[in-house]
Amino acid sequence: MRRIGLIGQGLKHSLSAVMQQAALDHHGLDARYELWDTQPEEVEERVASLRQEGCLGANVTVPHKQAVIPFLDELDAVAAKAGAVNTIVPQEGRLAGHNTDVVGFIVALSEAGFEVLGVRAAVLGAGGGARAVTLALILSGADLITISDAIPERAAALTSDLREVASPQTTLTCTYWDDAAFQRSVGECGLLVNCTPVGMRFGPAEGQSPVAADLMPAGCLAFDLVYNPEETPFLRAARLRGARAVGGLAMLVHQGAASFQHWTGREAPVDVMFEAARKALAD
Repeated sequence: MRRIGLIGQGLKHSLSAVMQQAALDHHGLDARYELWDTQPEEVEERVASLRQEGCLGANVTVPHKQAVIPFLDELDAVAAKAGAVNTIVPQEGRLAGHNTDVVGFIVALSEAGFEVLGVRAAVLGAGGGARAVTLALILSGADLITISDAIPERAAALTSDLREVASPQTTLTCTYWDDAAFQRSVGECGLLVNCTPVGMRFGPAEGQSPVAADLMPAGCLAFDLVYNPEETPFLRAARLRGARAVGGLAMLVHQGAASFQHWTGREAPVDVMFEAARKALAD
Protein backbone atom coordinates (compact mmCIF):
# COMPACT_ATOMS: atom_id res chain seq x y z
CA MET A 1 0.00 0.00 0.00
CA ARG A 2 1.28 3.44 -0.95
CA ARG A 3 1.28 6.33 1.50
CA ILE A 4 0.56 10.06 1.53
CA GLY A 5 0.64 12.21 4.65
CA LEU A 6 0.15 15.60 6.22
CA ILE A 7 3.26 17.21 7.73
CA GLY A 8 2.47 19.66 10.52
CA GLN A 9 1.92 20.13 14.24
CA GLY A 10 -1.25 19.80 16.28
CA LEU A 11 -3.18 17.91 13.63
CA LYS A 12 -6.23 16.86 15.67
CA HIS A 13 -8.33 19.52 13.91
CA SER A 14 -7.39 18.41 10.39
CA LEU A 15 -9.90 17.08 7.87
CA SER A 16 -7.28 16.36 5.22
CA ALA A 17 -7.06 12.64 5.94
CA VAL A 18 -10.84 12.24 5.82
CA MET A 19 -11.36 13.97 2.49
CA GLN A 20 -8.21 12.67 0.78
CA GLN A 21 -8.93 9.09 1.82
CA ALA A 22 -12.43 9.47 0.41
CA ALA A 23 -10.92 10.61 -2.90
CA LEU A 24 -8.41 7.73 -2.96
CA ASP A 25 -11.15 5.21 -2.20
CA HIS A 26 -13.41 6.74 -4.86
CA HIS A 27 -10.79 5.92 -7.49
CA GLY A 28 -10.03 2.51 -5.96
CA LEU A 29 -6.40 3.45 -5.32
CA ASP A 30 -4.38 1.26 -2.95
CA ALA A 31 -3.10 4.15 -0.84
CA ARG A 32 -3.52 5.48 2.69
CA TYR A 33 -3.48 9.14 3.78
CA GLU A 34 -1.90 9.62 7.22
CA LEU A 35 -1.33 12.43 9.72
CA TRP A 36 2.39 12.94 10.43
CA ASP A 37 2.73 15.17 13.48
CA THR A 38 6.21 16.64 13.09
CA GLN A 39 8.28 18.78 15.45
CA PRO A 40 10.52 21.50 13.95
CA GLU A 41 13.68 19.48 14.57
CA GLU A 42 12.12 16.52 12.72
CA VAL A 43 11.26 18.35 9.48
CA GLU A 44 14.42 17.40 7.55
CA GLU A 45 14.07 13.71 8.40
CA ARG A 46 10.36 13.73 7.60
CA VAL A 47 10.91 15.30 4.19
CA ALA A 48 13.73 12.84 3.44
CA SER A 49 11.34 9.96 4.16
CA LEU A 50 9.22 11.04 1.18
CA ARG A 51 11.95 9.65 -1.10
CA GLN A 52 11.16 6.11 0.02
CA GLU A 53 9.53 3.71 -2.39
CA GLY A 54 5.76 3.62 -2.05
CA CYS A 55 5.41 7.25 -0.93
CA LEU A 56 3.18 9.33 -3.23
CA GLY A 57 3.91 12.61 -1.48
CA ALA A 58 2.68 14.88 1.27
CA ASN A 59 0.75 17.97 2.23
CA VAL A 60 2.37 20.53 4.52
CA THR A 61 0.52 22.67 7.05
CA VAL A 62 1.23 24.98 10.01
CA PRO A 63 3.96 25.67 10.95
CA HIS A 64 6.20 24.01 8.33
CA LYS A 65 5.18 25.51 4.94
CA GLN A 66 8.41 27.52 4.76
CA ALA A 67 10.60 25.19 6.82
CA VAL A 68 10.37 22.32 4.29
CA ILE A 69 11.75 24.36 1.39
CA PRO A 70 15.51 23.89 2.04
CA PHE A 71 15.05 20.11 1.87
CA LEU A 72 13.35 20.04 -1.54
CA ASP A 73 15.02 19.75 -4.93
CA GLU A 74 12.79 22.16 -6.84
CA LEU A 75 9.79 24.48 -6.54
CA ASP A 76 7.14 25.25 -9.11
CA ALA A 77 6.67 28.90 -10.10
CA VAL A 78 3.77 29.55 -7.71
CA ALA A 79 5.53 28.06 -4.68
CA ALA A 80 8.70 29.99 -5.51
CA LYS A 81 6.80 33.29 -5.67
CA ALA A 82 4.82 32.58 -2.50
CA GLY A 83 7.86 31.36 -0.58
CA ALA A 84 5.71 28.59 0.89
CA VAL A 85 4.93 24.96 0.04
CA ASN A 86 1.84 22.96 0.94
CA THR A 87 2.28 20.00 -1.44
CA ILE A 88 5.33 17.80 -2.04
CA VAL A 89 5.55 15.34 -4.94
CA PRO A 90 8.35 12.78 -5.45
CA GLN A 91 9.42 12.70 -9.10
CA GLU A 92 12.14 10.27 -10.24
CA GLY A 93 14.13 10.57 -7.04
CA ARG A 94 13.61 14.32 -6.67
CA LEU A 95 11.16 16.18 -4.45
CA ALA A 96 9.13 18.97 -6.04
CA GLY A 97 7.35 21.59 -3.95
CA HIS A 98 4.03 23.09 -5.03
CA ASN A 99 1.59 25.59 -3.54
CA THR A 100 -2.04 24.70 -4.19
CA ASP A 101 -3.30 27.08 -1.48
CA VAL A 102 -3.13 29.90 -4.03
CA VAL A 103 -5.56 28.31 -6.47
CA GLY A 104 -7.67 26.97 -3.59
CA PHE A 105 -8.18 30.50 -2.24
CA ILE A 106 -8.93 31.96 -5.67
CA VAL A 107 -11.53 29.28 -6.42
CA ALA A 108 -13.15 29.67 -2.99
CA LEU A 109 -13.53 33.44 -3.47
CA SER A 110 -14.94 32.87 -6.95
CA GLU A 111 -17.51 30.40 -5.59
CA ALA A 112 -18.51 33.03 -3.01
CA GLY A 113 -19.14 35.46 -5.89
CA PHE A 114 -16.47 37.89 -4.68
CA GLU A 115 -14.57 40.10 -7.15
CA VAL A 116 -10.98 40.77 -6.04
CA LEU A 117 -10.05 43.22 -8.80
CA GLY A 118 -9.53 46.66 -7.27
CA VAL A 119 -10.32 45.60 -3.70
CA ARG A 120 -8.63 46.85 -0.53
CA ALA A 121 -7.67 43.76 1.49
CA ALA A 122 -6.43 43.26 5.05
CA VAL A 123 -4.53 40.03 5.70
CA LEU A 124 -4.17 38.84 9.29
CA GLY A 125 -1.00 36.80 9.85
CA ALA A 126 2.25 36.45 7.94
CA GLY A 127 2.93 32.70 7.85
CA GLY A 128 2.68 30.23 4.99
CA GLY A 129 -1.07 30.62 4.56
CA ALA A 130 -0.79 34.41 4.42
CA ARG A 131 1.91 34.11 1.76
CA ALA A 132 -0.41 32.09 -0.47
CA VAL A 133 -3.37 34.40 0.15
CA THR A 134 -1.36 37.53 -0.54
CA LEU A 135 0.03 36.09 -3.78
CA ALA A 136 -3.49 35.07 -4.84
CA LEU A 137 -4.70 38.63 -4.19
CA ILE A 138 -1.81 40.05 -6.21
CA LEU A 139 -2.54 37.71 -9.13
CA SER A 140 -6.24 38.64 -8.96
CA GLY A 141 -5.61 42.40 -9.15
CA ALA A 142 -6.20 43.68 -5.60
CA ASP A 143 -5.61 47.42 -5.29
CA LEU A 144 -4.17 47.54 -1.74
CA ILE A 145 -3.06 44.68 0.52
CA THR A 146 -2.20 45.40 4.15
CA ILE A 147 -0.47 42.58 6.04
CA SER A 148 -0.45 42.50 9.82
CA ASP A 149 1.09 40.14 12.33
CA ALA A 150 1.85 39.99 16.03
CA ILE A 151 5.54 39.68 15.10
CA PRO A 152 6.48 42.90 13.24
CA GLU A 153 9.48 41.35 11.49
CA ARG A 154 7.32 38.63 9.91
CA ALA A 155 4.84 41.12 8.47
CA ALA A 156 7.68 43.27 7.12
CA ALA A 157 9.45 40.25 5.58
CA LEU A 158 6.33 39.00 3.80
CA THR A 159 5.55 42.48 2.49
CA SER A 160 9.09 42.91 1.20
CA ASP A 161 9.21 39.46 -0.41
CA LEU A 162 5.95 39.78 -2.31
CA ARG A 163 6.52 43.38 -3.43
CA GLU A 164 9.07 41.84 -5.79
CA VAL A 165 6.35 39.91 -7.64
CA ALA A 166 3.51 42.45 -7.31
CA SER A 167 2.30 44.31 -10.37
CA PRO A 168 2.35 48.14 -10.36
CA GLN A 169 -1.40 48.38 -9.71
CA THR A 170 -1.11 46.54 -6.38
CA THR A 171 0.25 48.30 -3.30
CA LEU A 172 1.58 46.19 -0.41
CA THR A 173 2.02 47.58 3.06
CA CYS A 174 2.26 46.20 6.60
CA THR A 175 1.07 47.08 10.07
CA TYR A 176 1.38 45.48 13.48
CA TRP A 177 -1.54 44.17 15.52
CA ASP A 178 -3.35 46.71 17.68
CA ASP A 179 -1.66 49.86 16.35
CA ALA A 180 -3.72 52.68 14.80
CA ALA A 181 -2.72 51.77 11.24
CA PHE A 182 -3.92 48.20 11.81
CA GLN A 183 -7.32 49.38 13.03
CA ARG A 184 -7.62 51.76 10.07
CA SER A 185 -6.68 49.07 7.52
CA VAL A 186 -9.30 46.68 8.93
CA GLY A 187 -11.97 49.35 9.13
CA GLU A 188 -11.48 50.43 5.51
CA CYS A 189 -11.08 47.03 3.85
CA GLY A 190 -13.43 45.30 1.44
CA LEU A 191 -11.88 41.90 2.17
CA LEU A 192 -10.63 40.74 5.57
CA VAL A 193 -8.76 37.42 5.64
CA ASN A 194 -7.76 35.55 8.78
CA CYS A 195 -4.62 33.53 8.00
CA THR A 196 -3.83 32.79 11.64
CA PRO A 197 -4.85 29.67 13.62
CA VAL A 198 -6.76 31.82 16.12
CA GLY A 199 -10.16 30.23 16.70
CA MET A 200 -9.12 26.77 15.49
CA ARG A 201 -10.62 23.80 17.30
CA PHE A 202 -8.10 22.15 19.65
CA GLY A 203 -5.70 25.08 19.13
CA PRO A 204 -4.28 27.29 21.92
CA ALA A 205 -6.59 30.17 20.90
CA GLU A 206 -9.76 28.12 20.44
CA GLY A 207 -12.87 30.23 21.00
CA GLN A 208 -11.10 33.51 20.21
CA SER A 209 -11.17 35.91 17.25
CA PRO A 210 -8.06 37.70 15.91
CA VAL A 211 -10.12 40.90 15.46
CA ALA A 212 -12.64 42.60 17.70
CA ALA A 213 -16.09 42.70 16.14
CA ASP A 214 -16.38 46.49 16.40
CA LEU A 215 -13.37 46.92 14.08
CA MET A 216 -14.96 44.98 11.21
CA PRO A 217 -16.71 47.02 8.50
CA ALA A 218 -20.26 45.91 7.74
CA GLY A 219 -19.65 46.01 3.99
CA CYS A 220 -16.65 43.67 3.86
CA LEU A 221 -16.27 39.98 3.13
CA ALA A 222 -14.63 38.18 6.06
CA PHE A 223 -12.80 35.00 5.00
CA ASP A 224 -11.37 32.62 7.60
CA LEU A 225 -8.78 30.05 6.54
CA VAL A 226 -9.72 28.14 9.69
CA TYR A 227 -12.33 25.53 8.74
CA ASN A 228 -12.77 23.64 11.99
CA PRO A 229 -15.13 24.66 13.56
CA GLU A 230 -17.21 25.61 10.53
CA GLU A 231 -18.38 28.79 12.26
CA THR A 232 -15.39 30.34 13.98
CA PRO A 233 -15.55 33.25 16.45
CA PHE A 234 -14.09 35.44 13.66
CA LEU A 235 -16.94 34.55 11.29
CA ARG A 236 -19.54 34.93 14.03
CA ALA A 237 -18.23 38.41 14.82
CA ALA A 238 -18.35 39.34 11.13
CA ARG A 239 -21.97 38.22 10.80
CA LEU A 240 -22.96 40.19 13.90
CA ARG A 241 -21.52 43.28 12.21
CA GLY A 242 -23.53 42.58 9.06
CA ALA A 243 -20.53 41.52 7.00
CA ARG A 244 -20.48 38.54 4.66
CA ALA A 245 -18.63 35.59 6.18
CA VAL A 246 -16.96 32.68 4.39
CA GLY A 247 -15.25 29.77 6.15
CA GLY A 248 -12.16 27.91 4.98
CA LEU A 249 -13.78 24.62 3.96
CA ALA A 250 -14.01 25.45 0.24
CA MET A 251 -10.36 26.53 0.16
CA LEU A 252 -9.36 23.35 1.99
CA VAL A 253 -11.17 21.12 -0.49
CA HIS A 254 -10.01 22.91 -3.62
CA GLN A 255 -6.36 23.06 -2.56
CA GLY A 256 -6.66 19.38 -1.60
CA ALA A 257 -8.14 18.53 -4.99
CA ALA A 258 -5.18 20.16 -6.74
CA SER A 259 -2.77 18.23 -4.49
CA PHE A 260 -4.60 14.97 -5.25
CA GLN A 261 -4.11 15.51 -8.98
CA HIS A 262 -0.39 16.17 -8.47
CA TRP A 263 0.05 12.88 -6.59
CA THR A 264 -2.17 10.58 -8.60
CA GLY A 265 -2.64 12.10 -12.05
CA ARG A 266 -6.39 11.52 -11.56
CA GLU A 267 -9.15 14.10 -11.57
CA ALA A 268 -10.11 14.82 -7.98
CA PRO A 269 -13.71 13.96 -7.01
CA VAL A 270 -14.45 17.35 -5.47
CA ASP A 271 -18.04 16.52 -4.51
CA VAL A 272 -16.89 13.37 -2.70
CA MET A 273 -14.24 15.35 -0.83
CA PHE A 274 -16.75 18.03 0.22
CA GLU A 275 -19.19 15.39 1.43
CA ALA A 276 -16.56 13.59 3.50
CA ALA A 277 -15.29 16.84 5.05
CA ARG A 278 -18.79 18.10 5.92
CA LYS A 279 -19.72 14.76 7.47
CA ALA A 280 -16.59 14.83 9.64
CA LEU A 281 -17.37 18.38 10.77
CA ALA A 282 -20.89 17.36 11.72
CA ASP A 283 -19.76 14.34 13.80
